[in-house]
Amino acid sequence: MISIIPKEIPTAKLQGYLQGSVGPRPIAFASTMDSNGKPNLSPFSFFNLFSANPPILIFSPSRRVRDNTIKHTLINAEATREVVINVVNYDMVQQASLASTEYGDGVNEFLKAGFTAIPSDIVKPYRVKESPVQFECKIQEIISLGNEGGAGNLIICEIVKMHIDESILDENGGVDQHKIDLVSRLGGNWYSRSNMGLFEVEKPLTTLGIGVDQIPDFIKESPVFDGNDLGKLGNVEALPTTEEVAIFVDQNFAVKGVLSSDDQEKVHLKAKEYLDNNEVMAAWKVLLSEKI
Repeated sequence: MISIIPKEIPTAKLQGYLQGSVGPRPIAFASTMDSNGKPNLSPFSFFNLFSANPPILIFSPSRRVRDNTIKHTLINAEATREVVINVVNYDMVQQASLASTEYGDGVNEFLKAGFTAIPSDIVKPYRVKESPVQFECKIQEIISLGNEGGAGNLIICEIVKMHIDESILDENGGVDQHKIDLVSRLGGNWYSRSNMGLFEVEKPLTTLGIGVDQIPDFIKESPVFDGNDLGKLGNVEALPTTEEVAIFVDQNFAVKGVLSSDDQEKVHLKAKEYLDNNEVMAAWKVLLSEKI
């Protein structure tokens, strides 16, 4: 067994040990609004329920380890004292991950991640329509845990109204754990699905993904692709070039056969195969081959 004094190792390495050891952690998909009314949306896995009466949730946007800067969520929480915490289930996990991309100030993560913003009843931040449970919260207190990179900031939230999708309820009106299909965070790229166990989600790029808003409508409107598929497609830095697409098609007889059928659904199903195998650029090449 190895023994570690936290202050004697780099913070990034310590964070890896901590996140790999303490889990699975539920995910707070926090929707906030800045003082000018611009929305922000980001997931946090330092999160849990701490009281039922009053109903209290606590999550912690940490200072960035790499440069000790703070996140827009914390800035907005300090300015407005309101937040909506949306729970994350399997159907939306790829899009929620995409929303964690470090887009610039003022960029709307609802649009980038392909989520639907709906008005809240009591607080100003929007709710995520796709989330099965949404908590409108007033912020009671924000506690800074330090000034160095990696330090957390406990945001203590009181739930003032909650919204539950009836489709996740059982016959007695309680939350059915199979239907809600929650996911949680572990170390590295690992997540846990309450119904199935471990799976991986590739971390968003350090450079910016194009976002779901940049995916052509003929793909977004296809019945073949779900939210997770769109999240994967949006998490690429740039689309393949026409030349790259042509080379891919020329070297892939199976794709040629699908294209020759002149059936868009078959083409999309072929792209879906690649997405299911996490071969995202190959999926893009199949989809864009329709346009060459």
